[in-house]
Amino acid sequence: MATVVIEIHVPLRPAPAVEEDEYPFPWIDVIEEFLGGLEEDGELEVFDDGEESGDEYVFFVTGADEQELLAAASRVARLDDVPTGAYAVVSDSEAAEWGLGRRVTLPLG
Repeated sequence: MATVVIEIHVPLRPAPAVEEDEYPFPWIDVIEEFLGGLEEDGELEVFDDGEESGDEYVFFVTGADEQELLAAASRVARLDDVPTGAYAVVSDSEAAEWGLGRRVTLPLG
């Protein structure tokens, strides 16, 4: 049986205060740590490792109902230094490809 998966798509842009010789995307680690904390607290499950896809970085979460997962995705979009323009895609565990579900602009409300 398919389960709800929320894809969190974040524009792959460097953090604003990063020096030229530093890792340009420290927000990826911030998001992974944040989602890992939510997973440890039992609020959701990280469905798969995040992946670079073109000009975006995509994170995958499951393990709760759609509204709870979208609320978590919205919180991700509000984290410090996360580039604006993030969005979620509501999908499921049996989807053949990413990005084919319903698109939701983040952050919510």
